[in-house]
Amino acid sequence: MPYIITEPCINTKDKACVDVCPVDCIYEGEKQLYINPDECIDCGACEPECPVTAIFPEEDVPAQMKEYVQLNREVFKGENPPGRPTR
Repeated sequence: MPYIITEPCINTKDKACVDVCPVDCIYEGEKQLYINPDECIDCGACEPECPVTAIFPEEDVPAQMKEYVQLNREVFKGENPPGRPTR
């Protein structure tokens, strides 16, 4: 199961998670960061680096944020998928 970035990332986009991701699967959208579920290797390096506790393994996403599981998948299928983060 991939890791999911949830609501606390909105308008935060800290990017500490980007710096530790060994496969560069974290992308930047307009309001938040996203993890590409097809690229994530489930290493968990990103989770402890998030200062706002926005990253969870898919199976551990809190019930009130479950819509972010689908959002993280759908955003990469849209017309304007998130791009590589700016540093």
